[in-house]
Amino acid sequence: MKKSVMALGSLLLLGASAYAQKVEFEEYNLDNGLHVILQQDKSAPVVVTSVMYHVGAKDENPERTGFAHFFEHLLFEGTENIKRGEWFKIVTANGGNNNANTTEDRTYYYEVFPSNNTELGLWMESERMWHPVINQIGVDTQNEVVKEEKRLRYDNSPYGQLIPQVKKNLFKVHPYRWTTIGSMEHLDAAKLSEFQDFFKKFYIPNNAVLVVAGDFDKAQVKEWINKYFAHIPKGTPISRTKAQEAPITETINATFEDPNIQLPMVVAAYRTPDMTTREARALDMLSSVLSGGKSSRMYKKIVDQDKKALQVAAFNYSQEDYGSYIIYGIPQAPHTSEEIIADVDAEIKRVQTELISEKEYQKLQNEFDNQYVNSNTSAEGVASNLATFYLLYGDANLINTEIEIYRKITREEIREVAKKYLNPNQRLILNYVPAKDKAQN
Repeated sequence: MKKSVMALGSLLLLGASAYAQKVEFEEYNLDNGLHVILQQDKSAPVVVTSVMYHVGAKDENPERTGFAHFFEHLLFEGTENIKRGEWFKIVTANGGNNNANTTEDRTYYYEVFPSNNTELGLWMESERMWHPVINQIGVDTQNEVVKEEKRLRYDNSPYGQLIPQVKKNLFKVHPYRWTTIGSMEHLDAAKLSEFQDFFKKFYIPNNAVLVVAGDFDKAQVKEWINKYFAHIPKGTPISRTKAQEAPITETINATFEDPNIQLPMVVAAYRTPDMTTREARALDMLSSVLSGGKSSRMYKKIVDQDKKALQVAAFNYSQEDYGSYIIYGIPQAPHTSEEIIADVDAEIKRVQTELISEKEYQKLQNEFDNQYVNSNTSAEGVASNLATFYLLYGDANLINTEIEIYRKITREEIREVAKKYLNPNQRLILNYVPAKDKAQN
């Protein structure tokens, strides 16, 4: 009976993906270089208006880190036509919600409105792009907001320094070596003119993509886009050079003491290829094999069966220039970090020398098909995916075709990426331990 239920579940997942509706969209450029993507879906009376800018932490001056994330906050302060403090009031008063987020590679702003407020969303995003007010009052206000966010997410959060410490040790010359939150000392030292210059350089139409997704009239929306965005001047084209990291040829050992934890964590991290590559996608699938849920290899062996760890996980942190493959575990006393690493290495050795089973492979196919369907079930998800695929991958239609790449990745390819990238001499071992005055006796 159990096998029948599992088989039925797999069949339903495959059926859902096989018949997932293709995302139809239209894209074009304005004369000022702004790329526009329209995705009409009248199934619900909502619309998403969003703009993604090709600017993230990697575009910052090493002496002024945190600028891109700072602007995620600063550009809600107000514009020449939206008074300071009124942005969120306008959105909520018109039945909408909005947000923004920043990564190392891009910054994304969006609003979700009832369909009858599509023009309002477009006007607000054009205001953000064309003439935001960047003054000392706004900078000082958001400086305090960002400092509080850093305290909550990084400084006072258990294991909050995991990613910052991995990045710091895994990258030596590339700007991925710092986090998006950046340095508070850098933000404190920056002059108002530096913030204004950063905006002028990066928040320009020819460094952005505008996505409208949901229930709207296409002809009308095109008129509004022309009305609100076409007059914004094109900026100076941005040239980028990828900083080349030397290969890691011997283990990097590092230790970090965290006053917010009582139990140590051990981390193994490997530098991997950029997000656009087939290998990066094979590593995504490998991470699912190793630690995708309680039925995964590492969890079953190290946590469930041997009870050597309270938690163990692996994930592929994909980015535009490089990726990071990160494995971490929290040993369960009396077991040690060294034991966890030895067991992790044993599981990696298995996938390097043996093909995953057909059953595991089919499970992977089901998981990734299901993720694909779920990622496009809302207008918000569709808008974000279209913007990301266009801006960072160079092909918006990957929203429809990327799943085919995953489906065609073979068991042999999964084995080969493990052999190529997950070797002991190519990694960082980070011992993430309690601060000495906080350690357990």
